[in-house]
Amino acid sequence: QVITNKGGSNFSAGQRQLICLAKAIIRNNKILVMDEATTNVDIHTDILIQETIRERLKDCTVITIAHRLNTIMDSDRILVMDAGQIMEYDHAFKLLENGEGYFSKMVEETGSTMKETLREMAKNDYQAKKTIIKNIP
Repeated sequence: QVITNKGGSNFSAGQRQLICLAKAIIRNNKILVMDEATTNVDIHTDILIQETIRERLKDCTVITIAHRLNTIMDSDRILVMDAGQIMEYDHAFKLLENGEGYFSKMVEETGSTMKETLREMAKNDYQAKKTIIKNIP
């Protein structure tokens, strides 16, 4: 048993994120809003959290405020905003088809190795989802 201070101030930011994720899963929430779920954790916990979100919350609407593009490349849709205005909205693969788009430019800025990884992630996810939709009777 642990005594929790108001607002969880006796836990680290990473611990608070894990507690919030666990509460969302236990409550069976249908909508989850996250500000980059893994920014305050180590790489192993990051991978575990991303896998947990994809598996345990796959039937939920998950809105992620992303700081790292690799955490959202397999999202159903990405909404790109600039100065409070919606600039683009679609699957990552479709957004990347527009080389002059906001999302494409963000991916481009990650560097040559990462941009290829991100593009491949988006393409693979898009093709997998297209295959699933085709096979639905």
